[in-house]
Amino acid sequence: MAYLFTSESVSEGHPDKIADQISDALIDNFLAFDAESKVACETLVTTGQVILAGEVKSNTYLDVQHIAREVIRKIGYTKSEYMFEANSCGILSAIHEQSADINQGVDRASKEEQGAGDQGMMFGYATNETENYMPLALDLSHALLKELANLRRENAEITYLRPDAKSQVTLEYSDDNKPQRIDAIVISTQHDDFAEEAAMLAKIKSDLVSILIPRVKAKYPQYAHLFNDQITYHINPTGKFVIGGPHGDTGLTGRKIIVDTYGGKGAHGGGAFSGKDPSKVDRSAAYATRHIAKNLVAAGVCDEVLVQVSYAIGVAKPTSINVVTYGTSKVNLTDGEISKKVEAIFDMRPYFIEQRLKLRNPIYSETAAYGHMGRTPEKVTKTFSAPGGLTKTVEVELFTWEKLDFVDQVKSAFGI
Repeated sequence: MAYLFTSESVSEGHPDKIADQISDALIDNFLAFDAESKVACETLVTTGQVILAGEVKSNTYLDVQHIAREVIRKIGYTKSEYMFEANSCGILSAIHEQSADINQGVDRASKEEQGAGDQGMMFGYATNETENYMPLALDLSHALLKELANLRRENAEITYLRPDAKSQVTLEYSDDNKPQRIDAIVISTQHDDFAEEAAMLAKIKSDLVSILIPRVKAKYPQYAHLFNDQITYHINPTGKFVIGGPHGDTGLTGRKIIVDTYGGKGAHGGGAFSGKDPSKVDRSAAYATRHIAKNLVAAGVCDEVLVQVSYAIGVAKPTSINVVTYGTSKVNLTDGEISKKVEAIFDMRPYFIEQRLKLRNPIYSETAAYGHMGRTPEKVTKTFSAPGGLTKTVEVELFTWEKLDFVDQVKSAFGI
């Protein structure tokens, strides 16, 4: 019998995502001027206020207020009526030095023996139901909000949009786990005030269905066949959504971990990513397991896979590596045997993850909205400024964990 599955996304203007983007902007600036920086930075945003807290071990000094304001401005909080505005919001920093007790478990005389920055388990997932090996419902949820943000910035076809928004997509799957159609779409978007509420709701729903949806279908033609006349649309289902952003709801770093990963598919170890340097395996090992999962599916080992790794704090070698193929394996091996081969191909000690994926670079701001996984690897040039007129320009490679650079090695190991 057919079944339904749902995933959600949130926009860059959502309060929790504002917090993530500020935390990751701080990470990038620390790493740009000191690649060995150890950072765990949390952000809280509320009405007219930003609070920064966390631990840092670094040889550089940053103007954290300036960095936070630039992030808020780029997102689009630039009007006083939003009650949260880049130039006027208060910013309080309670960042302090990292605990020496934690650092002694990470740093080693030999870099290769660098210990894990914390205990825990991390998961990576991949499926061949999309071209980027991501779950379809999440991919569509992200796509809707990316295009909504484009429409807001263009301020032409739709002129009343504000930065905060959420989306949700429900798909119908067949008995053999193939997506058949979109059953329901939910979009809640912040907007300017209207004189008449009923007309406002009708206008927003009409615009999103007649302008946003066709743009998504045109930009993502591989998904166009899933749209149909029977889709149930819930557009701003609570009604008026003028009060939003940090004025409507306090935002915190790390509260959108399912949006950041696989939309509820696979599994999650519970650790957030944003605000953490790559010595924290919550982040680096989650990227590494995604890298493994994607290369396994692309190599034809299986159609769908979940990869788990776990660590003890201060210990380099993982305590476990496990692979689950959900019965979709194309090779004559058990999941346990596949796990052993994966362990031989991919060195999952923290230092080697950092080196393999080039994680000691300022590459994290781009991850902090619309998902850390399923993105397109690319090289970009970025410029950073520090107090005293110091600037640094670096070329970096984004989303290295999405590269299919181990496919040939995986095929060789599995005899494909």
